[in-house]
Amino acid sequence: MIYHTGDEKAVVGTAAVASAAYPDPKAKDPALVVVDLKAGKRLPRPVPLSEVKADPVFRDLALVRMPRLSVVPTTAAHWSRLLALSAKRS
Repeated sequence: MIYHTGDEKAVVGTAAVASAAYPDPKAKDPALVVVDLKAGKRLPRPVPLSEVKADPVFRDLALVRMPRLSVVPTTAAHWSRLLALSAKRS
């Protein structure tokens, strides 16, 4: 999922990891790594973090517990629920 931070704080699209982790070329610390992403599609409707946090399905989602992470794993249940919320009219 692509998540906008800052003022918006919403899941807005999909992406897939396209490479193995490798040292961040902009960092001096070799322990810091990055991955390449392949852009997917924009969600029909952004899903705000407040909506994700309010849904009990996401109680164990890393984005809810530690929202400053750059990459977070999701389960099939999380993914299905997120897509369902995005398809809902606000």
